[in-house]
Amino acid sequence: MHKLIILRGNSGSGKTTVSRELQGMFGRNTMLISQDVVRREILNVSDGIDTLALPLLKELLKYGSEHSEIVILEGIMVADWYKPLFELANDLYGSEVFAYYFDIPFEETLVRHQTRPKHNEFGEEAMRSWWVEKDYSDVLEEKSVTEELSKDDIVKTIYEAVIGS
Repeated sequence: MHKLIILRGNSGSGKTTVSRELQGMFGRNTMLISQDVVRREILNVSDGIDTLALPLLKELLKYGSEHSEIVILEGIMVADWYKPLFELANDLYGSEVFAYYFDIPFEETLVRHQTRPKHNEFGEEAMRSWWVEKDYSDVLEEKSVTEELSKDDIVKTIYEAVIGS
């Protein structure tokens, strides 16, 4: 059975770090779909309602459901804007969707951002403009990831949930 892991949350919350580590742990035939890569690098489009990234993200999700044992979808993905993607995820993967929302305080995301290679590309002002507080989805059954959990604890928890299902 194909499985989908969704990691959402504000910029600097740790989604990309966790998703890359999970991909390495699951190994071959684990597809990682990064909203930032699709939106900023592949398409070079803005985010927002009806973003042009949405159709490609949907196609990648379909491809993953047909060809990959595990798909990891990660990004900010504001709940209202990406609702059609989450509905498709539920349709394609059913009970095999493992969704997590990184509910990390803004101040902590600033600290984490300073450890990233791209920390000079944008700063506090940009991060504040993108910030959406408690952006839980009404479509996904998301588990909360909080700042008290270490990266290793988050990775272990998600990995064990997925392999145990």
